[in-house]
Amino acid sequence: MKVSLQWLRRHIDLNSSSKEIEEALTLIGFEVEGVEETGLPTLNKVIVGEVLSSEPHPNADRLSVCEVLINQEDESRKIVCGASNYSVGDRIPVALSGAVLPGNFKIKKSKLRGVESDGMMCSARELQLGEDHEGLLILQDRPAVGTPINEVFPYRDTVFDIEVTPNRPDCLSHIGVARELAARFGLAVEYPQIKVNPQAFSTGELPPLLNKVEVDATENCPHYRAYCIRGVKIGPSPMWMQQLLKAAGLRPINNVVDATNFVLLELGQPLHAFDASKIRGGKLIIRPAGQGEEIVTLDDRKRTLTSSMTVIADAERALVIAGIMGSIDAEVDENTTDIVLEAAYFKPSNIRWTSRRLGLVSDSSYRFARGVDAKGSEYSALRAIDTILEVAGGELSGPPFMVGEPPLMEREIEIGPRFIRDKLGFDVEESQISDVFTALGFDVNLRERTGGSRYWSVGIPSYRLDLERPIDLVEEFLRIYGTDKIPTARVSTPGLVQKDDAVDVFKRKASAYLCGRHFNECVSYSMRSTEEIGQWYSHAAASSLRLANPLASDQSHLRPSLFPGLLDSLRLNLNRGNAPRRLFEIGNVWREWDGRIWELYSVAFLMLKESTGGQWIERQPPDFFHVAGVVRNLLRLAGDDSGDVPFAPIDHEDSWQEGQAGAIGDFKTGWQGKAGMMNLFLLKQWDIEGTVLGGVVYLLPSFLRNSSKRKTYRPISQYPPIIKDLALVVEENLMADDVRRELENVAVEAAGGAFGVESVGVFDVYRGKGLPEGKKSLAFSLVFRSMERTLTDAEVNLAFETIQKAIAASGYAVRE
Repeated sequence: MKVSLQWLRRHIDLNSSSKEIEEALTLIGFEVEGVEETGLPTLNKVIVGEVLSSEPHPNADRLSVCEVLINQEDESRKIVCGASNYSVGDRIPVALSGAVLPGNFKIKKSKLRGVESDGMMCSARELQLGEDHEGLLILQDRPAVGTPINEVFPYRDTVFDIEVTPNRPDCLSHIGVARELAARFGLAVEYPQIKVNPQAFSTGELPPLLNKVEVDATENCPHYRAYCIRGVKIGPSPMWMQQLLKAAGLRPINNVVDATNFVLLELGQPLHAFDASKIRGGKLIIRPAGQGEEIVTLDDRKRTLTSSMTVIADAERALVIAGIMGSIDAEVDENTTDIVLEAAYFKPSNIRWTSRRLGLVSDSSYRFARGVDAKGSEYSALRAIDTILEVAGGELSGPPFMVGEPPLMEREIEIGPRFIRDKLGFDVEESQISDVFTALGFDVNLRERTGGSRYWSVGIPSYRLDLERPIDLVEEFLRIYGTDKIPTARVSTPGLVQKDDAVDVFKRKASAYLCGRHFNECVSYSMRSTEEIGQWYSHAAASSLRLANPLASDQSHLRPSLFPGLLDSLRLNLNRGNAPRRLFEIGNVWREWDGRIWELYSVAFLMLKESTGGQWIERQPPDFFHVAGVVRNLLRLAGDDSGDVPFAPIDHEDSWQEGQAGAIGDFKTGWQGKAGMMNLFLLKQWDIEGTVLGGVVYLLPSFLRNSSKRKTYRPISQYPPIIKDLALVVEENLMADDVRRELENVAVEAAGGAFGVESVGVFDVYRGKGLPEGKKSLAFSLVFRSMERTLTDAEVNLAFETIQKAIAASGYAVRE
């Protein structure tokens, strides 16, 4: 926001230098991004002159030779000029020899095409008074000849470009910034005095300008005011107002529009002026927009609205997109004589959503979206009426229209001096604390509790939406008191060696592991839309994750999964031809379980099965076992030591293709992993063609922090293994891993303690000729090894026979 020093001085007696003000703004929390000096710089030897005569240049068609009077003693100078917009008798700025104009342009006596020229007659741009360079700057007010040009144009200003954080909408105004600086420098704030009496209006015999105001969108517009002013005369606003508006970055338009903009920048309350003659039906209706309703805004663009947006309409059509921008259908122009002035409070979330959806940001929407002072609309409206009557004439006509009440924003915070000192870490006088709070406009009352302890009851004004807790008041005091005044002290603390948090360690390990396997990391929003949540999860789960006050409709729920964001990234990159094959994201998700909402750490990844471009070598496409292996490795990085727990089939879950995915673990153990093929129907909704494999790990924070165990060394046997193969005929519907685990248990029991069973793995599955219907053959490889000696065939064969008998007794047929 651009803040004018001249404007600030209308409200506080600020005599500090620009450097001191810049430093103060920074220390109280408003970063100064730039400081600009505006107006005419000090120009020596630049005075008012008068053209006495003008003759054509003897050697140049486009030049003329002028005799210019430069003082009251009838002294004149001969000056060659290239402009043609002047006449004899005009008074113009003259730079005499020795003057230095902006841009370090030095004026000296010289010859132009053979004629001596002693000085230069100046344009507005040459003096940095405007952009006009087509001709001389004609001084219409005819100041006295010889007057220094700085006396003719005395207005100078310093403009601070400050960054106002989103939690401080009260400082999107000069009064707000003045209030902050006044508290810092110990000054009094002078607020604009209201002159008009809204009850002292004229009635006369003329029909009313407005008959009725209706609010049909009370949720988005809880409070609305309208005032009628008759007999205004549209024209340019006075120079002082134009200069202030230009300094703040706004272009002057006309006196009525400039007055509303002036109050916007002075008090922070957006206002809107309608041409009363263009309001059809004699009424204003604040209502939801019709679905597909169109409006041409003041930037001359046609906008298509939705039913979630709010408009101010007359009896026939929409005139304003509420809180954002008006239309050309009711704008104030040179023919306007009667106006209706609007002041309202609009719900910030609706303004934010509408502004984002339409891609339309204005000075009004910028303030409404952050929250304006709900109680300030009346004061701002009356201030605007005073200003309009001053610069455009006219008179109030008829009573004001008021619908609804402004939301209650005031609140009280109880805080004691001891609490403040404890949080500050140094001693400070109670009077200093209360003085700072009072300077900020807080209502401070000292009270006493039973037992004798004293505390303040601090009334927070409606314009300070950011103050809710006692600690907020501690920050407010320190901000104004000055962090530069914190006394120096020796800091004494024991040096502790502390490990990084287990969660951060896991995130780094998981990211490094996946990047090493050629995955690309993504980052997406942690909030998702209602429609998306409904596609992926049950309505019960969706309702439990809904935000009470979402910023926008497409960010209404906490995300229960990372997959939607990954699919967004996959679709975007595929559409742009970036050919991504592997994506992953690490972040927090929220899941409902056992009647509670749990915040979980999650790692999710996607792999595009099909190739996205020509490759010099055809590689084996990924499958379930590939993604399941990645999930297992991620769980091992998280500290899971449960071994090769089998994946159980996932039959009914919207995210996964039925029969093509599996899950391990549950929240009772603190972790869960899933892997398999993503649901084809959901992929179609995302406009993604082909097969996408994915995996995800969910981890409770407590599991990560409790799972870090010291790794112990386990030696590797130096002796060779003996490998035996065994084929079993089993039922078709049996899972291979279930049979493998049962075989492994039998093998361990058969080996006893004499030697170890190093591994049992499936290496072949056979269906077809030679097997009964409904049967399949699973071939296993059993690896035996000892840590102390080389095994003999005899002892291993004995154990192998025991295994075959035991497994046959379990109901499996050994295939010869």
